[in-house]
Amino acid sequence: MADELPRAAVPADIDAPDTVAWNLTFRQLAIVGVVAGLGWLLYSRFGPLLPTTVWVAAGIPVAAATMLVALGRRDGLSLDVWLRHGVALLGLPKVQAPGATGAPGAPGRPGARRSRRRLVATTAPVRVPAPLRLPTTTITADGLVTVDGVARCVIACGTTNAALRTGAEQATLLDGFGQWLNALTTPAQLVISAQRHDLAPYAQAVLDHAAQLPHQALRAGTEGYAAFLLDLDATRAPLRRQVLAVVAPGPARDATVRAFTGLGLAADPLDGSAVCAALAAAVDPFTPPAPGPRAVPSVPVTRAATRATSRVRTAELADHNDLDDAGNADGVDSADGVDGDSDAYTPGGARW
Repeated sequence: MADELPRAAVPADIDAPDTVAWNLTFRQLAIVGVVAGLGWLLYSRFGPLLPTTVWVAAGIPVAAATMLVALGRRDGLSLDVWLRHGVALLGLPKVQAPGATGAPGAPGRPGARRSRRRLVATTAPVRVPAPLRLPTTTITADGLVTVDGVARCVIACGTTNAALRTGAEQATLLDGFGQWLNALTTPAQLVISAQRHDLAPYAQAVLDHAAQLPHQALRAGTEGYAAFLLDLDATRAPLRRQVLAVVAPGPARDATVRAFTGLGLAADPLDGSAVCAALAAAVDPFTPPAPGPRAVPSVPVTRAATRATSRVRTAELADHNDLDDAGNADGVDSADGVDGDSDAYTPGGARW
């Protein structure tokens, strides 16, 4: 008997608003209705003053712009929301720097001393940076992130290939994931992204160990494998998957780790250094991650702690960041379809 696969009808966009009339949402109807009402009031009040052809000529571009704003989309957002964000961006300072607003010694605060000596000789006006206000205010050494005054923890999650499982196994995965969702009592977020993955360090590590092999055939095979990795990196543009779960600390974090582990997925809460690396990768996804651990804000950096952390990260990389037969690290995709298995580690210590 054929194994039946579980089927569920899920819309492509689960956040899509409901339609009210004529396949239009309430927001779209409100935009069109407001503009149409204003046009009708304007025509009923001043209609006799101008010929009808003039009113029609003026109404055509207004109607086209209204329909474009109401129905158009840009960067995954409706056009009216996109325009509202653009207008709000115009009012923000273009130069911002991290720092507390109203800190002692800042401009405008008592005790602030303004020097008359210019640090740089220039005739252009000096642009004083505005304070950069981020949703994340504090990051502790144990990985707790304060976002909008609420503490959250970040869990690095592995992945699994459900397509290779039988129907009963897929149903078990769905049931376990559904139980985790139903058990949540606080907001949770799953963040999935893909970033460029550089295979050159892995090829260099293979070449470094080739000289220690006892037989010439083994050394030749190792060198060929390193060449394959470099060719794969140059021609296929491999990508690294990053899967993070952001949940409340305490029982919610423990329940999430137990639920994902029961599904056969790796789930490791990140410490402060790994959280900083994840945030840095989210801000600048096109730059390769910096080697070594990242410093946690407001935590002193010492040489002994840095060396100890580096040894731990190196051991994790050696144990968990192995390459498969296709030349991909676990959890690494390529831009044209080469897919890895589950997890990969970065020098920051987070499992991506």
